[in-house]
Amino acid sequence: MLVADKEIFGIGVDHLDAAGGGQTAREIAQQPTVWPKIDALVSSQRAALDAFLNPLLARADLRIVLTGAGTSAFLGECLAPALLGKGLRAEAVPTTDLVSGPLRFLQPAVPTLMVSFARSGSSPESTAAVALADQLVNDVHHLVITCNADGALYRMAQGRADAFAILLPDATHDRGFAMTTSFTSMLLTAALTFRVLTAGDTAAASNAASRVQAAELPLLQALVARQFQRVVYLGSNELRGLAREASLKLLELTDGRVVALFDSPLGFRHGPKTVVDADTLVVVLLSNDPYARRYDLDLLRELRNDGRAGRVLALSGHADAELGSDGVVLEGAEQAADLALALPYILFCQSFALLQSLAQGIRPDTPSASGTVNRVVQGVTIYPFSGDEHVPRG
Repeated sequence: MLVADKEIFGIGVDHLDAAGGGQTAREIAQQPTVWPKIDALVSSQRAALDAFLNPLLARADLRIVLTGAGTSAFLGECLAPALLGKGLRAEAVPTTDLVSGPLRFLQPAVPTLMVSFARSGSSPESTAAVALADQLVNDVHHLVITCNADGALYRMAQGRADAFAILLPDATHDRGFAMTTSFTSMLLTAALTFRVLTAGDTAAASNAASRVQAAELPLLQALVARQFQRVVYLGSNELRGLAREASLKLLELTDGRVVALFDSPLGFRHGPKTVVDADTLVVVLLSNDPYARRYDLDLLRELRNDGRAGRVLALSGHADAELGSDGVVLEGAEQAADLALALPYILFCQSFALLQSLAQGIRPDTPSASGTVNRVVQGVTIYPFSGDEHVPRG
């Protein structure tokens, strides 16, 4: 087991705490037990959510903007393809883009539902993006999904008829530097809220993740021992956003010592494949969608035939002869939607990043040795926007 009373990932909790990784290890390991609580939370608020959302979602001209910064932005990249697949007009636009180019990304005449994701809800861009939407969009509503009751974003949503806030349990409010439980919990909350996933999907994801925890520790340890200098994560559609998040987790927790990249399997051939060498690990996050999976498997086969990568690993929701011996199969996930696969997939990637960090003598709870990268972003000045600064096309 990865998780035991006195061990996490096969390492004693006292040793993890002394090494500065105990908080992050606990937050990664707890996720399969947290997700059912998210399901219960959304179910308990279903009537109020429907009363707020249904009139908006019934509008054919509604634009849904999924926003956040960093990991919270990548949530939107995971969710947008699933919402588009349901016939909703959804776009992932980071707060960092909205703030620097309001009239490039906000459409004043288009009714908008802004879905804001935030662990702390206190980063300057989070509240600035909401304020800009209120200032510039004629008809805007806000759905806030956050882990922090004391955050400015959560407080902003209180007492407003045009806003609804979902506050997640305190266990989701990661105290470690890296967003782990907060990422999966906010993603699951949104997926359940928009009925992209169901309670059955939550249970399947929790069970699959628990099995990964129990079975894949030797593989994770072997990957860490190989000391790869470069790691590439590849995923299609919803899983492309997940590949981006997986790459960021490794970059953050190794303090930039391991070069981590992401792409889609189809996009990887168009130049980025140049990065592959004998010190590169490539992880392909296989889709359960039969059509997308054909493209994923084509690239998996190609990378292995090339023989250039140090190792090519596939994560899969079901067994496939093409996986060979270098595949992780999530038992019980054969019928899972890709957004449900994202939960156990990212737990595996988070676990690898944590163990890689510890192996390099980095303190995962506070990995930035220079102190120049912070848990809650600092040093951002928000400037007032009058609209006069906008340069029109022409």
